[in-house]
Amino acid sequence: MCGIVGYVGNKQVVPLIIDGLRKLEYRGYDSAGIAVVNDGHNLEIRRAEGKLRNLEETIRLSPIDGTYGIGHTRWATHGRPTEENAHPHRDCTGRVVVVHNGIIENYIQLKERLRKTDHRFVTETDTEIIAHLIEEFLKQDQSFEQAVRSMVAELRGIFALSIINADEPDTIIAVRQGPPVVIGLGDREFFVASDIPPILQHTRDVFFLGDGELAIINKDAVRVIDFEGNPVQPAIQRITWDPIMAEKGGFKHFMLKEIYEQPRSVRDTVQGRISLDSGQVFLDEFSNITEADFKRFSSIKIAACGTSWHAGLAGKYMIEQLARVPVDVDYASEFRYRNPVMGEDDLLIFCW
Repeated sequence: MCGIVGYVGNKQVVPLIIDGLRKLEYRGYDSAGIAVVNDGHNLEIRRAEGKLRNLEETIRLSPIDGTYGIGHTRWATHGRPTEENAHPHRDCTGRVVVVHNGIIENYIQLKERLRKTDHRFVTETDTEIIAHLIEEFLKQDQSFEQAVRSMVAELRGIFALSIINADEPDTIIAVRQGPPVVIGLGDREFFVASDIPPILQHTRDVFFLGDGELAIINKDAVRVIDFEGNPVQPAIQRITWDPIMAEKGGFKHFMLKEIYEQPRSVRDTVQGRISLDSGQVFLDEFSNITEADFKRFSSIKIAACGTSWHAGLAGKYMIEQLARVPVDVDYASEFRYRNPVMGEDDLLIFCW
């Protein structure tokens, strides 16, 4: 599940967002990125494939700073887990950027429509169309807030968004339709996140956006409206949890939390390797094995331990059902001492 952190205030924004993203690492991710605005209107983005430390190294080599910004850890859904597909994503002008948790179900239809009006897309993601939709409505002389409301009316799916327009200083618009969005209230500083842990060390006064609501956040105040523009009075609450309790997400312990997250984790892992644009399946880890090699394999053996062994068993059932190839699963700690019967047409998979 993707993680979102945003900040408007007087603190150094880059360390704050990076630290917030680190507190969301438990959600799982395959790339990370950050967008900040400095000197009033200068917007800069840094992104990196892999772990958060790769993004930190990118920023170390090419420093950025700003007065407000948004950051993101991505668990790939539409589009491969690459630097190009990492969030934030921008429009054609480079002035509007967005980070997104969720899935836009009608993004292919929207992309085709926008291409006819000369919009240029550079990623495989569903998220990129959000920035372009906002750009399209801004061209119609709508305000930033109006453009965001017009944009959400076009979307089908579930989404939590944080959006910046470099021409709208010190402002973040957060949107919720499904995945959680938390707004933190400080002293002339405000936070937006997809979970509570990134906010706790800065403030314990928060509220949760409801489905179909937007928060317009700047240094002076937070204003909440629904998708039709009607004012909403948020229910502010004070969080008394400690950081560990917050990361458990309300579950009694981490194991129970992870059990309930399994269906989503499997779905997100598979979706991140399928391009709905082209219909292709991307398995970069198997790039050195050709299609002919796969067709030649007559059996598969999986060696794994612990949780990976259970994953191997699940894989055995799916592979045998879908590919009709026999699969054996062994404990890796025992497999190493065996003298297994292996042929040239057998595939051995190690899981960890």
